[in-house]
Amino acid sequence: MRVLLYAGKGGVGKTCVAGATGIISAKRGLKTLVMSLDPAHSLSDAFDLDLSLMDKNRGQPIDVGENLWIQELDVHEEIGNYWGEVHSYISLLLNTSGIDDVLAEELAVFPGMEELSALLYINKYVNEDSYDLIILDCAPTAESIRFISMPTALEWYMKKIFRLERKIFGVVRPVARRVVDIPLPEDEYFANIESLYTSLKGVDQLLTDPEVTSVRLVTNPEKMVLRETQRAFMFFSLHQTSIDAIVINRVFPSQVDDNYLKVWGRNQQKYMELAETYFYPLPIFKAPLYDSEILGHEKLLKFGEQLYGGEDPAQIFFKQKPYQFAKVDGQSVVKLHLPFVTKREIDLSKIGDELIIKIGNFKKNIVLPRAYAVLEPSRARLEEDHLLIEFGGSSEQAQERGEE
Repeated sequence: MRVLLYAGKGGVGKTCVAGATGIISAKRGLKTLVMSLDPAHSLSDAFDLDLSLMDKNRGQPIDVGENLWIQELDVHEEIGNYWGEVHSYISLLLNTSGIDDVLAEELAVFPGMEELSALLYINKYVNEDSYDLIILDCAPTAESIRFISMPTALEWYMKKIFRLERKIFGVVRPVARRVVDIPLPEDEYFANIESLYTSLKGVDQLLTDPEVTSVRLVTNPEKMVLRETQRAFMFFSLHQTSIDAIVINRVFPSQVDDNYLKVWGRNQQKYMELAETYFYPLPIFKAPLYDSEILGHEKLLKFGEQLYGGEDPAQIFFKQKPYQFAKVDGQSVVKLHLPFVTKREIDLSKIGDELIIKIGNFKKNIVLPRAYAVLEPSRARLEEDHLLIEFGGSSEQAQERGEE
């Protein structure tokens, strides 16, 4: 089983790349599913499918060729499958505050529901061995990062807060009914969350296993897009997912007569050379700019053949451990692969057995092994593409130093 995530800035052509990859893989005999994670789905448009076919199979995998299926999630369909009690309570809460029924139903579809529904499907397909390859056509970068970080965030909530919160509401609920009008969640609400969590068991290991899951960043040869690709590379690395290739899409042909296009071509060439230095030693695949939209099976097949040039797109092109615990000169060290980050962007802290790394608006909690959990971070330094965090001295010693 392989899982491939195609991620990048909105509008770079992720859907075409994901669809073409699916067609090439299916042609090679792999049972392949291409799933759209973008709320503004365009996968069916890329395959030029009849809208009535999508309506008939709303939210479910659709057979689009031999060994090939596509799936566009419908969050409203998934509410009935997975989110019944949670959605009902939030709708009731909004309705109680004066919002009418229809609007309350819509507002109760809160951010994260679609991503978690996708994770549930992925876990289900992997556990049932439904496909050989699952290709994820991701939403723009920020939403993709939220998708990949969700299992860890949910696990933290379930272990640190959920049980206590459930007990508190169990005690408070009978008293609160007598004194306040605001409805408190019933135990079925918590049972629904626990059921979702149970269904997601193992998906975090799946997404961070470089033998199974790879991220491929799709970009264009433009300065702003490449900068976002760098940031995406850093944040995916922070969340321990393996990036095995870069796809540069919409490359101008080298032979053009128009002076206007020649200027664009020279600029693109400069940025492609920069990309080679930025992302080395990852392989970089280049896709040409077509003179028309890439729509339908035949055009996607041609696009995929040009993109991969006979390579098997399901293979692992590059392996990189996101982080490792090691001994360096007798010192306990956590070594993280974090390209493109600068020291001033990093904020480190440790609470209990968790190392908390914050870069910009993104945060990652790393659960430390027992040998590290009793120590405190003593120094951090950047070496090329890696952040090295040294540990020394026990938590008790650190506390004593603070008291002195």
